[in-house]
Order: sequence, then structure tokens, then C-alpha cells
Amino acid sequence: MSGNSDPLSPRAKLAVTAGRAVAAASRAAGRGSGSVIGGRVALKLDPDLLARLAQHLDVILVSATNGKTTTTRLIAEALRAAGPVVSNALGANMPAGITSALAGGSDARYAVIEVDEKYLAGVARDTDPKAIALLNLSRDQLDRAAETRMLAEHWREGLAGSKSVVIANADDPLVVWAASSSPNVVWVAAGQMWKDDAWSCPSCGGVMQRPGDDWYCGECGFRRPTPSWALSGDHVLDPHGSAWPIHLQLPGRANKANAASSAAVAAVFGVPPQVALERMYQVQAVAGRYDVVQFMQRDLRLLLAKNPAGWLETFSLIDPPPTPVILSVNARGADGTDTSWLWDVDYTRLSGHPIFVIGDRKLDLAVRLEVANQTFQVCENLDQAVQIAPPGRIEVIANYTAFQDLRRRVGN
Repeated sequence: MSGNSDPLSPRAKLAVTAGRAVAAASRAAGRGSGSVIGGRVALKLDPDLLARLAQHLDVILVSATNGKTTTTRLIAEALRAAGPVVSNALGANMPAGITSALAGGSDARYAVIEVDEKYLAGVARDTDPKAIALLNLSRDQLDRAAETRMLAEHWREGLAGSKSVVIANADDPLVVWAASSSPNVVWVAAGQMWKDDAWSCPSCGGVMQRPGDDWYCGECGFRRPTPSWALSGDHVLDPHGSAWPIHLQLPGRANKANAASSAAVAAVFGVPPQVALERMYQVQAVAGRYDVVQFMQRDLRLLLAKNPAGWLETFSLIDPPPTPVILSVNARGADGTDTSWLWDVDYTRLSGHPIFVIGDRKLDLAVRLEVANQTFQVCENLDQAVQIAPPGRIEVIANYTAFQDLRRRVGN
């Protein structure tokens, strides 16, 4: 960067100011945070604004189909040990939302940015990131995201020859194949519960062999790389073989995996694992998910699950039967309008739980539960489901817009 202490041109400053004004007006009108519309206006006025805002920052990009919002929060928390951080913590993860987030971080040293999978290559080109964390690739929004293999191809092309340090999950063959075009990769054994998107080799199409936790293609020799970081139970193993305890307020194996990847990212910037992991304890809930709220004299725990991989991880962390479970599924624009993914979820894992079904697509879900031989009741809304649920804390699992609806209803 040049010696100029303010890297923004007059045009860029105008774009930032206009974007903030539009965002403020949107908030005042009760239409959400305004970050996306503000970012759109700013980018219209200065199409190079994202690159300009990023040039004085150490940028870290986080992309995946599951866990990116939480991991972004964990990395941001860890890096605050090394300096001020700006982040799109509310999950506005396309270029307009990212531009808005960076425009608000004038004194920051680091930018920890969640990026929608489809935009990763373009945002990486604009922001020249120091590090990119890739967690997983699984089926999601079938109506508009191409199949996972094509997304992996897009990542692979976008990362080819990249100067960034890529921190990638060694247990996901699609992520490994995408990251392998990059010259500087740190491999993390973060695990992978959902395997149904990687039975064929992304490199040659051959059948993937999966002995134990290992994987390899019997035909072309593409195989799991040796990780330098690993999740091992409740510890992160660093490249020197030291085990560091994970202390999280967030539940479940998936969040331990997110913490392992986050520790590996923090280490790139000189933050030791012990410091990074201690700081991650601060994170209690992420944009409402994992929050326990009081509603109609009951405790409800709000859990977000957007695709089959997410539902599988969520089932593993709910309280045992007979804890009541409310399931809510919508299929609006932000969710993807195709609900055929419901057939990829193993709902037999809910056996023994009283199940209540709500949401725009409750009948699609009811058919799926019927086929899975589950006992359930279809309800008109959250209030009715809570009223008839048996005693005890209630687990509420919802996909994206259904989750936002729930948060509004319970005042969270």
C-alpha cells in the first residue's frame, strides 16, 4: 500500500457515505440491517469499492455449505488477540453485504469475511485475502446451486496459483480437490459426518474407497492428504503434536471442528492455539442459533439446519428422547425452493421424540416423516406446537427463513 494514510478516493468516500445513508434509511423503515441495500448502492457508485476497502486489511475469507457463520465468529474472536477486527457477523455474505461490512471497519487490521460458496472466487479476486478457510461442500439449495462437484471446480479454478494460505478440511474430498490447486495449503482433520456428496472421485469420477476415517480413489490415486492440525475428541492437535483443550459454549461435534479450523487460521497470524481457543469461549450464540429462549412459559432452544449435512449434525446434539422437537421448513427464495433434499435426511434419528411440524412446507415434511415411520403432529404455528408439546425443554430445528420467522415470533 502507498504511504497515503487514507486509501479511499473521493468517489469511494462518496460511495461509502451514500451506502451508509441508504442502510440507515432501510433500518429506520424497519426493513432489517440495511447492509445489503447499502452495499449495492455503494458498489453501483464505485464498482471497485470492495477492492479499495480491502487493500489496507489482512483479509480472511471463510466459505462452506455448513458452519461458515459460526466459524467466521470464532476466527474473529481469536484474531482480536492480535488487533481490531471487522467482520460480516450477521451473515450478509455476498459482495454487497461484504462491502457494507468493510465500509464500517475503518480502524480494523483484520477482516474476517464469510462468503457464499458461489461468490468465493470473485471475492477472493477483489480482496486479495491472506487466508481462506474451506470447511465443507455438500448439497444445498438444489434449485440454484449447481451440483457440488461444479462448485468444487469453480473453487479449484479460482484458487489456482493463489498467494493466500488456504486452510482446508482434509476429510472432505471435494474440499481437498478444490484446494489442491493452491500452492500453500494447511490441512485440518476436522471430520465429516455427511458423506453422501463424495462417493465418487472429484478428480476422475472413480469410486471412492473409505476405510475408517481415511479416503482414496482406487482408480487415479487421489487421496486424503496428511493433516497438520486435527480435531481429537475435545482437543485440537497442532502441527507440533501438542493437544489444546477446546472450551466452547456452542454445542456439538461440528462446532469443535469449526474451532479446530479457526485455531489453524489464527496460527497463520501468530495467535497461539491456547489464546485462540480461550477467546472462542466468548461466543455464546451466533445470529440467534443455539440460543435458549423463554416462550409461553417454556424453554426453547433454537437450532438452524439448512441442508442434509446440517440436519445430521443437529440431530447429534439435541437432548435425548423424550425431549419434544419442533421442526419447521420453508422453501422461500433464500432457502432454495426445491424441498427434495428432505429425502436425503435420516429422520429415523428422531425416533422416540414427540415431533411437531410447522412452516410453509410442513406437508412436504409430514410426508417425509410418514415414510420414515415417525410419529408426529402437524401444527398451524409455533404457538400451537408449544401448547401441545409435553413437558421439558423443546428443541426447535428450522431451515433459514423458518429460523428467521421463529426468531421474530419469540422476540429474539
